[in-house]
Amino acid sequence: MANTLLSIQVIPKTPNNEDSYTYVDKAIEVIQRSGVKHQVNPLDTTMEGELDELLKVVKEMHEALTEAGSPSVISQIKIAHNPQGISMNKLTEKYRP
Repeated sequence: MANTLLSIQVIPKTPNNEDSYTYVDKAIEVIQRSGVKHQVNPLDTTMEGELDELLKVVKEMHEALTEAGSPSVISQIKIAHNPQGISMNKLTEKYRP
C-alpha cells in the first residue's frame, strides 16, 4: 500500500500572459506518464504512491513547464504521509453512495 497522498496545484507564469491551461495540461501529462495512481480534480490533482516517487514527479512537472516556456512555476502542495499506508479510496469511501 502507498504511504503518501500528494495534491498539487501548479501555477505557471506564462511568457506573454496567455492562458495557463496548456501548461497545466503538460503538468498533468507528466503525472499520467509517471504511472502513479492519480485523480484530476477541478483545482488540483492528487497522486498516491511513495513519498520519494511523488516528489520526483513534482520535480519533473516543474522541469516540463519551464522547458515548455514558462519563466517560473509556483506549486501549492499538500502531503499526507503515513508509513502504515494511506489511500485516496480509504479517505473518501464514506462519502460515496
